[in-house]
Amino acid sequence: MNQTATQNELFESLPVPVALRRMIVPAAISQIIVLIYNMADTFYIGRTDNPYMLAGASLILPVFNMLLCLASLAGIGGGTLISRLLGAGEESEARKVSAFSFYLAIGLSLLFSVGLGVFMDPALRLLGAKDTFLLYARQYSFCVIVLGAVPTVLSNVLAHLVRSVGLSREAGFGITLGAVLNILLDPVFMYLILPDGQQVLGVGIATLFSNCVACGYFLVILYRIRNTTVLTADFRLGLPRGQNMSAVFAVGIPSAVASLLFDLDYVVIDKLMVAYSEVALAAIGIVLKVERLPLNVGIGICQGMVPLVAYNCASGNEKRMNRVIRLSLGTGLVVAAGSILLYEAFTPWIVGVFISDAATVQLADVFLRIRILATPLMFLSFFTVYIFQGFGNGRISLFLGVMRWAVFNIPMLFLLDHLVGMYGIVWSQICADVLTVALSVYIYRTRRPAFDSSGPVRP
Repeated sequence: MNQTATQNELFESLPVPVALRRMIVPAAISQIIVLIYNMADTFYIGRTDNPYMLAGASLILPVFNMLLCLASLAGIGGGTLISRLLGAGEESEARKVSAFSFYLAIGLSLLFSVGLGVFMDPALRLLGAKDTFLLYARQYSFCVIVLGAVPTVLSNVLAHLVRSVGLSREAGFGITLGAVLNILLDPVFMYLILPDGQQVLGVGIATLFSNCVACGYFLVILYRIRNTTVLTADFRLGLPRGQNMSAVFAVGIPSAVASLLFDLDYVVIDKLMVAYSEVALAAIGIVLKVERLPLNVGIGICQGMVPLVAYNCASGNEKRMNRVIRLSLGTGLVVAAGSILLYEAFTPWIVGVFISDAATVQLADVFLRIRILATPLMFLSFFTVYIFQGFGNGRISLFLGVMRWAVFNIPMLFLLDHLVGMYGIVWSQICADVLTVALSVYIYRTRRPAFDSSGPVRP
């Protein structure tokens, strides 16, 4: 089964700026909407002026992000492989990889859901939950993680797979649909359906319902495009070749590990901050979400870039691949620089949108002004990881992810907390990412694929 001419044109012959625009804009918009939906929960809960409710919901952010690690494993691992197989002309094998990734997503998310359901209280205590906000953390995690794991993971995996065949607009719409629905339903469940004091539960129910709708949308899309693309959930096709199943994990596991270490970084931040006060935890919870705006745009740029890099790397079109990388990098750095100017100018107003408690606003204002300075460095760090995912080199992706989080970021948190105190925790990101970027540039220059007349000769 051949891809449509339009999809081949996107990967092979459209001017690079046009192809990138078609891939990046829907991905970036969907990432912005997803961020707004994540911040909407914080916004609506913050309107209660109850820092304990806000702390309980903020505590679950790392757990939710860990759930998305599973989507990275099956979605990025499977999606980048599908793009590379299309570039190599192996469409039949790409269909098998699609079905394999689909059922892998369901199996992994079910395991995660059951695990948290059985060990919820010990897990929340481990994350730093105190009696003052344990109930709120429990309510939110039950809806969003225990009941919502499968639709959340599956919708994100299908978004990666749909994007891998060039349908970035359809992928972006599905993610946006769930996010917008969540934003609209939050106040309905919080203030109209459930009684006062159950606002966190209301937000959790709204999030669960929205993710189920998004998942349903992607299942419909998968059914509609099954005859025009290589994407399918037909288990009767059988398993991919062993080397390709291994390739899904070779890229997917490093992506999941990097995401897991990123979330572990958030867990450490929460644990260190809560030792100072619940107000400090609430403040950093706001900042960690607000700072994601330029980072999510950067992730959208990378997600749109990767299928083009993967396809052209596999097909041997080094010149087009390099143009994709250069233009994507420049776009991301412009966004990062603009975000610094925007946030430094409007930080008090931005923070005040989420909560009016004076102590929380004052602390979050200072935290955000410091953390936003790391944005260009953070973009460069994960941009390099995405590039090597496109190359199919999971080992280097894993190495860069482990070095960034396990060797640089997390130890830097403990070191600066010990030496400087609470503000050292906030400064740790920029200090660690200076080291990460230096390493990333060196690795890219020395380990990117080499090409000859027949294509890439070094993965």
